[in-house]
Amino acid sequence: MNLTKTIDLNCDMGEGMFTDADIMPFISSANIACGYHAGDNDTMRHTIDLCLQHKVAIGAHPGFKDKENFGRLNQQLSNQELQDLVSEQLHILLQFCKEAGATLHHVKPHGALYNMAAKNQHMSSILAKAVYEFDSNLLYYGLSNSFMITEAKKIGLKTVNEVFADRTYQVDGSLTPRSEKNALIEDTATALAQVMQMIQVNTVKTIQGKEISLHPQTICLHGDGAHAVDFAKVIHQTLKNSSVHIQAPAN
Repeated sequence: MNLTKTIDLNCDMGEGMFTDADIMPFISSANIACGYHAGDNDTMRHTIDLCLQHKVAIGAHPGFKDKENFGRLNQQLSNQELQDLVSEQLHILLQFCKEAGATLHHVKPHGALYNMAAKNQHMSSILAKAVYEFDSNLLYYGLSNSFMITEAKKIGLKTVNEVFADRTYQVDGSLTPRSEKNALIEDTATALAQVMQMIQVNTVKTIQGKEISLHPQTICLHGDGAHAVDFAKVIHQTLKNSSVHIQAPAN
């Protein structure tokens, strides 16, 4: 069966993990924490430098302002607060990109902000609007087949459908909440099998055993996983061996 010729591998970076430098050679785009859910000025600068060294596309990874909970607890904010939350973080990372002579390529919301938006049409429209008004040329990474993609497309934002190598899925296409059993895939062979199924036949097997359709354009590898470096190496090499070109999507 013919595989997708080109796929993006992305990873959440600058979140205080010690694996960033080891993972960077195996990915094509990075989502950099902007200091609200994780990271600080030094980590942003350092991660941007790593991206430049490895020719990895630079993305902003805005999340809820909640370092105590790593941005993984839901928050209820007004429309303006949501828009400001995203806009402020994009401005922060853009300034560090400018200092380094780097280009901001994409935006991918983090954690609870991401998962809430994926299921909430109105919230997705607010986040998409914030990105579009900041820079309409930025790519917007969102959960495949979710409101994040449809709402961004409505206003003309360029979207990239994201799928996950190391997370399990529910029948509605959402990710299994981290609070539930089996939310994370911690076995390299299982993660690889899921990736290959997604890019070979555009489906994934849910934890309920049902096959659901996806539209994979970028595959997320979480940098905070216990086996993150192994996952990155094995997935990268297997895709290359299968004649799949690993490349960040074009703006």
